[in-house]
Amino acid sequence: MQDPHTQSPDYWLANSDVVFTEAEVTQALDRMAHALHERLAGQSILLLCVMRGGLYLAGQLMQRLQLPARLDYLQANRYHGTSGSDIVWAKAPEFDLAGQTVVVLDDILDEGITLAEVVRHCQQAGAKQVLTAVLTDKDNGLTKPLKADVVGLTVPNRYVFGCGMDVYGWWRNLPEIRALRVA
Repeated sequence: MQDPHTQSPDYWLANSDVVFTEAEVTQALDRMAHALHERLAGQSILLLCVMRGGLYLAGQLMQRLQLPARLDYLQANRYHGTSGSDIVWAKAPEFDLAGQTVVVLDDILDEGITLAEVVRHCQQAGAKQVLTAVLTDKDNGLTKPLKADVVGLTVPNRYVFGCGMDVYGWWRNLPEIRALRVA
């Protein structure tokens, strides 16, 4: 196979299967918003989007949440070649997290290392409460350093994309979740 970064965007659609339809994703988003309402009723919250993947979830949840909310974002990545929980912070949150109820939003809980570090950062910054909400949790058999408080869907241990998740930079904008076919 040629370098995956040079494949056309259509290649990825032709070589993938729908795992969750747009309707199933919509139902999951509705359930996630309801779960957050149940846990956070009467509170003001700070939605903290983990960029770039969490952007889709943040946009979808913001329109469903009937809570007073502010929005901030961060960009933290764990690159291959780093060890353990070595996180590269490209952008830290701008809001003061002290005393805040923070809901960290991300696209997928894969290994959980980056999300656990983000939670730790929020706690060290003095957040009153930190919850995590992920659109997807990958069923990869790994022992993860944390369990998300709110999960939309469980995806198989395959390369998934759509709804904020990308395939070599493409298709974050799909309203469905797809998985590359296993070769």
